[in-house]
Amino acid sequence: VQLVESGGGTVKPGGSLRLSCQASGYSTSGSYCMGWFRQAPGKEREGVASIDKNGKTDYADSVKGRFTISRDNAKNTVYLQVNSLKAEDTAMYYCAADRWLWRASLVNRDYGLWGQGTQVTVS
Repeated sequence: VQLVESGGGTVKPGGSLRLSCQASGYSTSGSYCMGWFRQAPGKEREGVASIDKNGKTDYADSVKGRFTISRDNAKNTVYLQVNSLKAEDTAMYYCAADRWLWRASLVNRDYGLWGQGTQVTVS
């Protein structure tokens, strides 16, 4: 299974982006719990948003009301709509997946599959 992120870029404060995570290599769409994480320079990777197999979501307090996670099982793709961006949102954003995770989680060690990341810079 491979996860490929896209959609990052440089935006001004208050701007928006839509990040995408394309999954490939498995045939059963929707069977994985998915998450978005981010890591800023000098900081630990933190969970931002997660969506489970039933569509239930969880968000970090710092992004509630600004970020929205969604999934399109037919396209094996998970999205993260990021609005009202702030300088502190600048980070590498990673997509993660796990087939055995039964509820949304923002914990790094709960996920077994990771993408390479897409950079988001707010400046």
